[in-house]
Amino acid sequence: MATSPPHPSYPSGPTDGVPFTGPGMAGSLRHAHWWQRAWVRYGALSTLLAISGLVILALVREETGTEGFLVGLGLAVLPVPLLIAAFRWLDRVEPGPWRNLVFCFAWGACAAALIAIVANSFATRWIATATADPSSADTLGATVIAPVVEESAKAAAVLLVFLFRRRDFTGIVDGVVIAGVTATGFAFTENILYLGTAFGTDQLTGGTGIASVTAATFFVRIIMSPFAHPLFTVLTGIGFGIAALSADRRHLRRFAFPLGGLLLAMGMHAMWNGSSAFGEYGFFAVYAAFMVPIFGLLTWLVIWTRQRELKTVRAELPAYAVAGWLTPAEPYALGSMRARRIARQYARRHAGRAAAREVARYEAYATSLAFLRHRARRGNARADFAVRERELLGELWRRREVSRPALDHAARITAPPVPVVAPPWPVYGVYGYGHQPAPYPAYNPYRS
Repeated sequence: MATSPPHPSYPSGPTDGVPFTGPGMAGSLRHAHWWQRAWVRYGALSTLLAISGLVILALVREETGTEGFLVGLGLAVLPVPLLIAAFRWLDRVEPGPWRNLVFCFAWGACAAALIAIVANSFATRWIATATADPSSADTLGATVIAPVVEESAKAAAVLLVFLFRRRDFTGIVDGVVIAGVTATGFAFTENILYLGTAFGTDQLTGGTGIASVTAATFFVRIIMSPFAHPLFTVLTGIGFGIAALSADRRHLRRFAFPLGGLLLAMGMHAMWNGSSAFGEYGFFAVYAAFMVPIFGLLTWLVIWTRQRELKTVRAELPAYAVAGWLTPAEPYALGSMRARRIARQYARRHAGRAAAREVARYEAYATSLAFLRHRARRGNARADFAVRERELLGELWRRREVSRPALDHAARITAPPVPVVAPPWPVYGVYGYGHQPAPYPAYNPYRS
């Protein structure tokens, strides 16, 4: 049964920033096995990704040659900044740490790509040997084997973040961003391979200009469909995002939605790879009838979810304003992306970039606090709700001197205008009828 979270307590004073440790926690950390230590896990994961990167680099270079590899690398990198910026923009309400995005991109570009190359090659050769029909093996490998292997390999990164970075994975937008960045890394490596191979073909056949294989491959993969791989894997991310919104006790729902999203990703990937079998214009038919509409639908869904997140911030934070942790104007300012941007600009203008970064962190912690309370109010609170709430409140309290003036200014700037009707009679007083008061001098709250 859903229970409401406790009402926030009033701040008794500044927190000292010492992380909470419950009874026995220090002892459990002290006696943790060596493989449970964070630096061991990080080191093992970094080593795995580095080895995967070196192996995939050697494989792609062997397939394309040094010159083809360099050409493919230069062309494949072009859509990466745009895609990363788009996913980062979607994540602006509650931005996740950069280390998660770096891990996801590296996993997609190195580990997932290596798994796909090895597994796809092995499966295609096995089918060709078993059926003695290489052409059918290539078709079956592209439409059946590749979607299953590639989407499973990319989904592994989403699963790892979901399991081990649970605090950073709170909803659908997080799932979309994590899955999209992973797929962007995978597509980056795959594009190097395809473009480098196309360049090698042109070197052998003498193709140049627009009629070359390289130009055609660049147009299809970079211009027309840079979002193809992210679009497939985003379906898996949405499944994990719905699971993140579910209560821990709903085990079936937490398993069914990620699996359903993965199956949808595999199905769409298979349809995309098999579009060439639908006739001369099969690719363009699938592109126009399925890819573009689904891309538009998912874009609308993510933007709508982002607006709901801002609404959640405005609905949940007033409880902390009543308790004295926030000022009355902060919930409104923190629930508006325009107000947030104005607050950071105000802090940068009056106190420098360091103050702007502190305001940005304040906004992120306040958003996490709102989502934490929202989950608790819906009965989805985890066992560490009180500990996490206190941690977030402490982070806000330590940054209040820098952030409150900027957010208060942003709230005044972005507040909707209130119509004021002047009385029909003359008003006499200090300024007299028709006299305008002198403007106040400029005020800098950061100046002592």
